[in-house]
Amino acid sequence: MPIRIPDQLPAQDVLLGENIFTMESDRAANQDIRPLEVGILNLMPNKIETEVQLLRLLSNTPLQINVDLIRIDNQAPKNTPQSHMDAFYHDFSQVADKKYDGLIVTGAPLALLNYEDVNYWASMTTILEWAQRHVNSTLYLCWAAHAAMYHFHGVMRELKKEKFSGVFEHQVLDPNNELLRGFDPTFFAPHSRYGHIDTSVYNSIDGLNVVASSQEVGAYVVASEDKRMVFVTGHPEYDPDTLKDEYLRDLQSGQTPKVPANYFQHDNPNEPPMVRWRSHGSLLFTNWLNYFVYQTTPYDLNQLAEKPQPKR
Repeated sequence: MPIRIPDQLPAQDVLLGENIFTMESDRAANQDIRPLEVGILNLMPNKIETEVQLLRLLSNTPLQINVDLIRIDNQAPKNTPQSHMDAFYHDFSQVADKKYDGLIVTGAPLALLNYEDVNYWASMTTILEWAQRHVNSTLYLCWAAHAAMYHFHGVMRELKKEKFSGVFEHQVLDPNNELLRGFDPTFFAPHSRYGHIDTSVYNSIDGLNVVASSQEVGAYVVASEDKRMVFVTGHPEYDPDTLKDEYLRDLQSGQTPKVPANYFQHDNPNEPPMVRWRSHGSLLFTNWLNYFVYQTTPYDLNQLAEKPQPKR
């Protein structure tokens, strides 16, 4: 798929090394088609790593996609050079008047903070409301999924004493939902979170349906019936070593984390990870782009209708 990303973005070399076709701005401008406009609000501290993970998943479709990387504030990011942010990211104010076919809002390492105590919570709620008017379909990942549930539906997540960390088996609950088209009845996906919302809570809200879940960690994919919002509580974008890196980081900081479940061979951190989620993660993003974005978005984005306010 020709995915159009900013010229000189470091992710370009990584993706080309994986034989993933990217397209620079000059070439894309000469194609006589209407590309999809997709924004990525990247809340993760290691921006570059997250960019590669998400752009890889957006690449498995024949659609041309223009990607805007968006930052929520001007605070110096942890683990990412300021020069990278200045070169490749848009301040939200720069894109506030633009309309998007799709928006991805990443997770964030904020699990133990109350939402109102997050430094950028006011900006976050502004963007959540903006997306209702300016985005055809929004995909919320992990922390962002719970934050959106809190903002739109007043649902407060429960914080578990022990982190859900590992690769868990999931079941397809609604095989007719287009997000899960091509999925096996059972599949694996990574989780790394303390927050939890019971499946019954999601299903009690008009217009929301849990379409995939795990007996161990609960709801995984929740979709609105109008396809305008998708909540994914795990991390289908994770690289093979991401959970390992998180585990080692926590050990080095003096914590006593549990070994990520069902992840290392024989549950031994000295052995390699078992990678069992990447095909379904890729398929989830491809289905979202095709059925929830491309097939529902207006050709003229100026005709995008405002989504009615959710009922609390």
